[in-house]
Amino acid sequence: MPSVTWGVVQGKKEKLVNRVIICDYLKGLGIIPDELESLELPSTVEVMKERVEFLQRMGLTIDDINEYPLMLGCSVRKNIIPVLGYLEKIGISRSKLGEFVKSYPQVLHASVVVELQPVIKFLRGLDVDKLDIGYVLQKYPELLGFKLEGTMSTSVAYLVSIGVSPRDIGPMVTQYPYFLGMRVGTMIKPLVDYLVSLGLPKKIVARMLEKRPYVLGYDLHETVKPNVDCLISFGIRREVLASIVAQYPQILGLPLKAKLSSQQYFFNLKLKIDPERFARVIEKMPQIVSLNQNVIMKPVQFLLERAIPSEDVAMMVIKCPQLLALRVPLMKNSYYFFKSEMGRPLKELVEFPEYFTYSLESRIKPRYEMLKSKGIRSSLNWFLNCSDKRFEERLEGDYIESESLGPSFCMGGKLELPGFMSVNHIQIKSMTWEAVDKAAMPSEASALISHRGTLYSEIESVYLWMSFALGD
Repeated sequence: MPSVTWGVVQGKKEKLVNRVIICDYLKGLGIIPDELESLELPSTVEVMKERVEFLQRMGLTIDDINEYPLMLGCSVRKNIIPVLGYLEKIGISRSKLGEFVKSYPQVLHASVVVELQPVIKFLRGLDVDKLDIGYVLQKYPELLGFKLEGTMSTSVAYLVSIGVSPRDIGPMVTQYPYFLGMRVGTMIKPLVDYLVSLGLPKKIVARMLEKRPYVLGYDLHETVKPNVDCLISFGIRREVLASIVAQYPQILGLPLKAKLSSQQYFFNLKLKIDPERFARVIEKMPQIVSLNQNVIMKPVQFLLERAIPSEDVAMMVIKCPQLLALRVPLMKNSYYFFKSEMGRPLKELVEFPEYFTYSLESRIKPRYEMLKSKGIRSSLNWFLNCSDKRFEERLEGDYIESESLGPSFCMGGKLELPGFMSVNHIQIKSMTWEAVDKAAMPSEASALISHRGTLYSEIESVYLWMSFALGD
């Protein structure tokens, strides 16, 4: 009878022979087996053939397998099928499984019970909607490889500590899951500290991140700081940097120098607005840097065609840059009412260009009719630039009070609206934000736009946004 030692030796020889046969088979397919030396391969070439063909039926190519040949160490029945079944169960469609494995092949090694289920439970605990789990993982499949007690937990804990509402973490993850993989000490905290150093209160930064978590992905040293320096170099005052960021956080991640250079030249050439006054326009409405130049000219051309001198049009734009994003048909309606019904001189529009940003049907017409019925003659600013409550108080008064100034904001303090203006009474009017460069506003409208795509027109958007963020 053969000895035990002989049997062991014979078994090793068979394994070596099978390994050589399998490696030759893989080489014949174009797969480089070098990384498989330390991996236990199946006992026969038939089993390896089954694995390769299964992966190919999923949509993986030989090049994909060569990118991560260790996937060939996964058993079809013990590893691949259970993992794919679980991924499909949590919302990744079968047609997308191949792409998912291509982007994160390490998932095939994972234990469903020990590694995958705890991550999904963690995401659900963050209030990520069950229907969004698959979407989140397709955006950032590496989440399935993170340790719960590591980066994911610490990034969430830090954001909550600066004022991010726990109930907003889930929507943040759905929109931008990558922050769960960012280290607090080297990425998140330095960015937050820098924004605070610009004059943004932490509470404002928290509200900003709740709505636009992708800001966390902007590289502080490569993009954010250079863009802030760029704004200053174009004449933006340091004291308004915080309000610019609050209005339009995307400005921190744009190829800003090129955009500002192009718009500054355009404003100087077409609108006769010099670089200094262009800086004031950007301070009031930083979204201008991403507004299409063809669209900018439409409202400008409309005003010029109304016989308003180009110098006055330039002044109107400087006073109210939001004009450049308005839809011309709406401007026409407001203009014709101004001329035919109100019978006022063009000078009043030049002095108060904000007139075009108010809703004709819900604000201008009804308020004008009330003034007319009472025989009151007032400026456009007096009867439009106030809340409904304040307007009623003005109508009941015995005299026309002096016009109030615009809203004032002290960085880090409360928002004060002169004339008892309430944010809750602000009227809105549609804008042509489809004209804004999509790359500049990833999956979001600008801070000027509400979730219904409308413009807050009574006060500059920064004040409205900050008032909302502060909960006032």
